[in-house]
Amino acid sequence: MTLKASSSTLSTDITYLTDREANAYSPLSLAFLGDSVYDTLVREHLLMKANMPVSKLHSAKIKLVCAEFQSDAYEKVAEQLSERELAVLKRGRNATGNTVPKHADAVQYRRATAIESLFGFLYITGRTERVRELFALIISDGEKAENG
Repeated sequence: MTLKASSSTLSTDITYLTDREANAYSPLSLAFLGDSVYDTLVREHLLMKANMPVSKLHSAKIKLVCAEFQSDAYEKVAEQLSERELAVLKRGRNATGNTVPKHADAVQYRRATAIESLFGFLYITGRTERVRELFALIISDGEKAENG
């Protein structure tokens, strides 16, 4: 990514990678980026949904970014993916070297890492509209579970 600043504004020139270039990154590196992409979408979603105190926004965010929630979304997302996207998802799930936090089991954490890896891959290859489509699917399922 190349950032270029002018005297009056900060503009961003983003250079996206090809699939081949993105595949050169480890799934955990893609998940590193995907975690941020996913977290930003959650924050945007919550802010647009309601104007509420930051403490409530934070509590709601924690529920949507936890490994358990992302793991639950794994199957729903997998059903909607192209063959290429599914390969990225599986590569993220099978990544080794990540330590499992206390609040999640290994399977949940690997599946959450897979979602983040996919989001990172899609983002870095310029498929931001696809990221939003998949995020909408995940969030709509989460809201259904919350409401009923």
